[in-house]
Amino acid sequence: MTRFHIAQKLLATLAFTAVAQLANAQAFPERAITLVVPNPPGGLVDTSARLLSEPLTRVIGQTVIVDNKPGASGNIAYQFVANAKPDGYTLLISYSGYHVGNPALMDKLAWDPVKDFSPIALLTISTNVIAVHPSVPVNNLKEFIAYAKANPGKLNYASQGNGSVSHIGTEMFKQSTGVEMVHVPYKGSGPAIQDVLAGQVQVFISTPPSLMQHVQSGKLKGLAVTGKNRHPGMPNVPTTAEAGLPSFQLESWVGLFAPAGTPAPVVAKLTDSVKRSLALPEVKERADAAGVEVRYLTPAATEALVKKELPYWNKAIKSANITLD
Repeated sequence: MTRFHIAQKLLATLAFTAVAQLANAQAFPERAITLVVPNPPGGLVDTSARLLSEPLTRVIGQTVIVDNKPGASGNIAYQFVANAKPDGYTLLISYSGYHVGNPALMDKLAWDPVKDFSPIALLTISTNVIAVHPSVPVNNLKEFIAYAKANPGKLNYASQGNGSVSHIGTEMFKQSTGVEMVHVPYKGSGPAIQDVLAGQVQVFISTPPSLMQHVQSGKLKGLAVTGKNRHPGMPNVPTTAEAGLPSFQLESWVGLFAPAGTPAPVVAKLTDSVKRSLALPEVKERADAAGVEVRYLTPAATEALVKKELPYWNKAIKSANITLD
């Protein structure tokens, strides 16, 4: 066979593949889509998945199922999706703490944050809240820092797990203030908040979906939010800048990813459907009520965000000497 014939055969194969992918994309989806969540129910990540699942079901025309697969600091879910068939039916609800944090926390990660996933869209973003149990005798952030310094190691702080944003963020808070607290990791926000409400753990830096209702009810004291602006659901809680700690800011994001190799037409259809779903007025209403900000980004912008944050979190994690047990 001549080179000309080989080239013709290759072009024909590529053309056939492109046509087949387009045909599959036009038929997609033909069955239920599963959103794999690396956290248990409750908290920012699960809330974001459930904000999307119902409207996406209506927009895309097939049932969208939320499947919680917590454990191993998110790695169970990430590896599951990385190894799934790249057909658009198994998707990852990705949490920034895991996606850009775990690569710096583990020497032998079974998945790659860039190579193993195709971004579909950024879904939500959230500030964090510095909250304490009422038994802690403080009324504002300055008093809390002074109290923690006067009682080194006597306060326990909860996190959503080793390597989560709540873990990394609290260690950054410790570094910026010089306080000493004992880390108590949990498997997600749900289990953590139960012990914080019971007073078994006194401090929790986490997102509004975990803490807002408890701050509103007075079951926890909200000392500061870690964004640039006050949170509409907690208007009386100052920002860290207003509370005297302008150097400390912390945000979390949640995105939707497919396994690498998912056909571009399928990714495009998912992206368009997600964009339309997030634009529905009732989604914003539900997000506001849950304390979450809907913030859609395209696949390219989501990938750029991941690549920008990987070195940032690597530096933060290494400087705080954070490791996974």
